[in-house]
Formats: sequence, structure tokens, C-alpha cells
Amino acid sequence: MRYSLILLAAALPLGGCMVGPNFTTPKSSTAAQYQPIDGALPAGAATDPQWWHNFNDPVLDQLIQLGYQQNLTLQVAGVRVLQARAELASAVGELYPQQQAITGAYTDSVQSHASPTYIPGEQNSIGVAQIGLTASWEIDFWGKYRRAIQADDAEFLGSIDAYDDALVSLTSSIAQTYISIRTLQAQISVAEANVNIQTESLRIATVQYNSGQTSQLDVEQAQTQLSTTQASVPTLKAQLVTQQDALAVLLGLTPDKIDALLIGSTAIPQAPADVAVGIPQDLLRLRPDVREAELEAANQSALLGVAKAQLYPSLSLSGTFGYEAGNANGASLGDLFKWSSHVVSVGPSLEIPIFNYGQLTNQVRAQDAAFEQSILNYQNTVLQAQQEVQNAIATYVEAQSTVHLLTTADASAQKSTKLAMIRYVDGATDYTTVLNAEQAQLQVQNSLAAAQGDVPAALVTLYAALGGGWQIAQGHDVVPDNVKSDMRARTNWGGLLTPQAHAAPATAAAQDKQTYVPTW
Repeated sequence: MRYSLILLAAALPLGGCMVGPNFTTPKSSTAAQYQPIDGALPAGAATDPQWWHNFNDPVLDQLIQLGYQQNLTLQVAGVRVLQARAELASAVGELYPQQQAITGAYTDSVQSHASPTYIPGEQNSIGVAQIGLTASWEIDFWGKYRRAIQADDAEFLGSIDAYDDALVSLTSSIAQTYISIRTLQAQISVAEANVNIQTESLRIATVQYNSGQTSQLDVEQAQTQLSTTQASVPTLKAQLVTQQDALAVLLGLTPDKIDALLIGSTAIPQAPADVAVGIPQDLLRLRPDVREAELEAANQSALLGVAKAQLYPSLSLSGTFGYEAGNANGASLGDLFKWSSHVVSVGPSLEIPIFNYGQLTNQVRAQDAAFEQSILNYQNTVLQAQQEVQNAIATYVEAQSTVHLLTTADASAQKSTKLAMIRYVDGATDYTTVLNAEQAQLQVQNSLAAAQGDVPAALVTLYAALGGGWQIAQGHDVVPDNVKSDMRARTNWGGLLTPQAHAAPATAAAQDKQTYVPTW
């Protein structure tokens, strides 16, 4: 009978039913193609997932690689993967005897001589020694613990996708900040070039005034325009420092290290000629945040099963095996480890929840609502992903058109400034014409520099919306060796600090091992 109970206890966790829904990916609305836009991009296979190489900018390549290696926010996301993996391993342990301990005790009882039961001459000091093993095992008949493992497994896999999503954000943020830096440098160059032009205009206006050909008004207007343009340079330089400081944080560096990394061409990165965006259905596979939202729904589905299992009876098997000896009635404590001194206690127990005043049923209802929220959140994430790609496509296409138009405007503005100055020197017009031409040239050139930065920035946004960037981590661990070294020095992590422990199982056998075999 005893062995039958043990075999039953071992078999039930594997063969018992599991209450609650079995998760399937929620339905989501995806378009067949992105909405057509004049001059839109081809819908072929998406480009290189490590998209920053397409800009052919060695400085940008170096910055992204450095950020991947050193960004602290990304490392936090990596350590969360370790945390989720340890929590999964803890949940797996619940499949086995939940309480087990080696116990030992010794008691020495001395009877009072004033006790009514005291008998003179009889032994009034009794010692009892005990040692044994006790265990209690709630059998997972309804799948409460297996559903909890499914929930923690989804949480673990979701933490990997959260890490990947952090990488998408990191790579795009580094690229956007770098493009902002190069754009500000270009705008500073535009301002300084216009300062030179306006300085020459002031010289000419001064000469004209000194020769009596114009009034002092021309000189003051020229000085006003020059000083205004000069005043824009410090503002642009302050913005440049702000962007450089932001880049330092993204790279996990102090601001004084940034200048050395930016040495090289200061040109704004050029967007590649060919960019493909794929189809909306690709987002379900490529975007980590979509996969994470799906796994969150899987997590909530499993937790619904855990809540439902609380409604059903629980069957436990408890047992104790050990030895006990005392020194009463001629016995000896030295007999503790004799077979005749062994004690055994084993038996099942059944617990049926009743009169919980709606607590358990309402916990199920609350969890079902949480599950439904996760489904709706997944569907909304899919829709938002498509919106982000569609918006990025439109922004990128329109930014290219803007650059084309401003390039034409810049050529005309420069000619207008030269012609206005010639006519002013010849006395054919007043200085207001020169002033207006110079203001227009500065405005157009500044807008052109900004627009030239908008094109690669919009493309970076598009690449991020398509879910590119996380692939840089493939083949690498989510946590740097120095971080793991610190953690290993503090805590016994066993085998959980190995890279394979931080990746999704590649085979069904590996998945079974991860979710059924204890990790010590």
C-alpha cells in the first residue's frame, strides 16, 4: 500500500489534468501591405537587421557597438533575464515535495519532587533523542504548479524579448543622437559661413557710408544682422553639448570621453539609396515588443489556470522516517540508530475549499480580466507597430522631398545674395534688399541642414519600427562577463550564469528539461 501511494504521487504530476485555458496566439489585424505613398519604398524583404551599416559611417558603427557593450540600461534588462530564469527554476522545484527537512532533537525532562505524581526512588529524569527525515508533497493533480511553471516560462521568454526591445531602442537612440550631433555641427558651419558673408557685407556698408554714398542706417542694419547671426552660434553649440552628453549616457561613458569618439568626418550620415520595408505580417516575427506582448498574454493565461486550480481539492502526501530512543524503562539513548528504534509516519491528506465567501471565485474572475487585458494589449501592440511603420515611411519619403526642394532654394538664395550685393554696390538698390537676401539665405541653409538630418533620422525611426537592431546580440550573452563575475562572487548561481541558460530552448527536449528538471 505504501509503495502504491508513492508511485501514485510520482505519476500524478505528469499525468494529471490542467484546468484553465491552453494558450494560443490571439488573433490580430494586419494589413497585407503598407498604404501606398508617393515615392514609397519597395515592399520586398526588409534590409540588413544591423541597419546602421547601411549608412557607411565608421563612427556610427563604432558608437553602436560600444553602446551594446557598455549601456547600463541594457545591462539592467540583461540581469532581469537572469532574475526571470531563477524564478522559473524556483517554480519547477514546486513540482516536487514542497517541504522536506532533516530533523533532530533531544529533550531532557526532569520531574519535580513536589509533583503529586512523584514516586521516590523512581527515575525522574528522562532523555529522548530523535533524528529523521520529513517531507510533504502536494500532488499537482489540477495543474496548479505546472500552470505556474508555464507562467514563469512565458515571463522568462518575455524578459528575453524585453532585452531585445531595449536593444532596438538603444541602437536607434544612439543613431538618432549621433545624427543630431552631426546636424548641429552642420548648422553651426552654416551659421559661421553666414557670419563671414555678413562680416563682408558690414565692411562694404561701412565703406559706402564713409565715402558718403549711403547713410549710417545701412551700417546699423548690417551690424544688427551680423550680431544676430553670431548670437545663434552659442545656442547651437549649447545644444551640441547637450546631445554629446546624452550620447555619453547611452554609451555608458562620462562626457569627457565623447569628443575623441567623434573624430572624423562631420558630415551628416547619408541614407542608402535602396530601402525595403517588407510586409506588416513581418512585424509579428521581427518586433520584440510584439513578441513580448504575446508572451505576457501567455503568462496571464497560465495564471488563470493557477487561479482556477485553487477551486479544486488538493491532495497531499506527507511522511516522516527516522529514529527515536530514550533512557526510560531501561532503554538507552545508544539504541538510537538500531532498526528497532525506527519510526515511520506516512499518509495522504485531502483539503477541499468550502465557505471561502467568494474569495477564490472572484480571484479567478480578476485573473480572467487580466488575461483579457493582455489579449487586447497584444492586439493593440500589433496595430501600433503597423502605425509606427506607416508613419515612418511617410516621414522618410517626405523628408527626402523636403531636402530636394530646399537644395534648389539654397542655390537660388546664394545667387540672390550675390546679386543683391552687386546692385547695392552699384547704387541700384538700398541695403534692405541685401538684408532680406542674407536673412533668406541663412534661413534656407539652416533649414536645409536640418532637413538633411531629418532624412537619416526618419530612416532610423523606420528601421526601429520594423524591429531591427536586436539581432546584434545573437550569439552573445545578455549579461557581460564582469557583471556575472560580481554576481558569482556574491551568490552561488550554479549553472544559471551560463549563456545557454539565458536563451530560449532550441529543442523540445531542452524545453522539457527547463520546465520539469530541478536546477540546483
